[in-house]
Amino acid sequence: MATTSANAAAPERALLPLWAAVPTAALGALLMNLAYPGAAVWALAFPATALVLVALIGRRFGGALLVGLVYGILFFALLVSWTSRYLGPIPWAALSVVEGGLTAIALVPIALAYRWLPRAFPGAAGRVLGLPTVVAALWVGRELFVGSWPYGGFPWARIGMSQAESPLAPISSWLGVSGLSFLMVLLVAMLIELVRTRGWRRPLVLLVPAVLVVVLLFTPLFPTMSSGSMRIAAVQGNGPTGYFDEREPFSVIQAQTDATVPLYGEDVDLVVWPEGSLDADPFENAAIARRMTLVSNRIDAPLLANAATARDDLYFNTSKLWTADGTATQTHDKRHPVPFGEYVPDRAFFNALAPDLIGLIQREYTPGSNPPIVEVDGVAIGLAICFDVIYDDVIREGLNDGAEVLVFQTNNADFRGTDENLQQLSFARMRAIETGRSVVNVSTVGTSQVIRSDGSTMASLDAGKAGALLEDVELRSGLTAGVVLGPWIQQFLLWGGLGALLLGWWRARGTTPRSSRG
Repeated sequence: MATTSANAAAPERALLPLWAAVPTAALGALLMNLAYPGAAVWALAFPATALVLVALIGRRFGGALLVGLVYGILFFALLVSWTSRYLGPIPWAALSVVEGGLTAIALVPIALAYRWLPRAFPGAAGRVLGLPTVVAALWVGRELFVGSWPYGGFPWARIGMSQAESPLAPISSWLGVSGLSFLMVLLVAMLIELVRTRGWRRPLVLLVPAVLVVVLLFTPLFPTMSSGSMRIAAVQGNGPTGYFDEREPFSVIQAQTDATVPLYGEDVDLVVWPEGSLDADPFENAAIARRMTLVSNRIDAPLLANAATARDDLYFNTSKLWTADGTATQTHDKRHPVPFGEYVPDRAFFNALAPDLIGLIQREYTPGSNPPIVEVDGVAIGLAICFDVIYDDVIREGLNDGAEVLVFQTNNADFRGTDENLQQLSFARMRAIETGRSVVNVSTVGTSQVIRSDGSTMASLDAGKAGALLEDVELRSGLTAGVVLGPWIQQFLLWGGLGALLLGWWRARGTTPRSSRG
């Protein structure tokens, strides 16, 4: 369809020459990293997004791919630098390049949207409302793509997850984390177009971003209902649980037991030990089983602990609810084992590339299929083991099965002294806000915390110290809109953004092209 003027027919010109767009994208990566813990300057997510979008505007495929590569690789290299803590630079570089490359590919549609949509919908509404909406939807689509592929994806870097300490976090309880990401990028993209089109000359146009700012800053938490409380103890043993830690036989369970002893005689409903809190499988090791039974009897409460288990020649990362009679009929296996950490996909191929590194990973964990939930005295408790906290499906399944509180078990020993634990703890805080549930986040080496349903910290144990928390943790019922609508919002944004992009291409394909800078 031809447009009515030569200017409308022209493809969008790049705002920046490529030589300027590349460092602009790099600066965006630096600022975006600072929005996450450890710095956790959440407001920097907005200028970071603006820099990336400005660098993409008007770019053709090659230029957009280069800008995306610079942003993606640098951002992930900074964000997950903790992966080099023990294994060195090769896994860190590989993860950064893979995730950065996928990010670059998924940013290209945003650049295409900036080229096609102004030609397809040249009016003021299309530029200030339609274009930013599509750009924000494509940004969420990029997050979903990187977070789900390959090998189950790595949804560690959703922009909404950077807002755990900000007043914007309650939005996630209404729209989910992806919905929060969408509104954040929408505001930035809208402000860019207002500047480019001199929208301030039309005060009525300014009403939309003004309303959006109010929504972002002042939306209350979606209400859930208090349904009682449970006295939960979280024990941080600070034992030798790292992959390369030197350890004596039974040193891990001894550290956990020693940290649990001060709880003996207290009124406790549930004791939680972290991921990797047992030296061996209690179903196969009688000594470990006896110690767990002793602890459960001494404290007069079931013990939720974790270890590798073997069944039918398969290995699982398993949490089990151990009771005073020495049995555990309720178990949950980690749903998303970490590729190249807990198993090696396509082992023969990668072993040929880096046999020394691949050889370190001898045990192949299998994804679990049992529900992420256990029940104690009629109370359903939702579970997530370590990195499973970042996967929506695990959290949602526990809530749909009636979870009134969430327990996250993790082992951060391989990342001592890095930002990994702080980032994971921030994601746990976002889950509390998104789901309207209290969260007990317990680590082998810290930081362990009990988090209220509004995201505030109820109790905490510092990293690198042994200790135990015992709190009356509030139980809550009812599903937030973010939990119920979140999956539908994600799919609507993903396919709606791609559909709008294709519609823009179809409408713009007949316009007269004009040269533009790469």
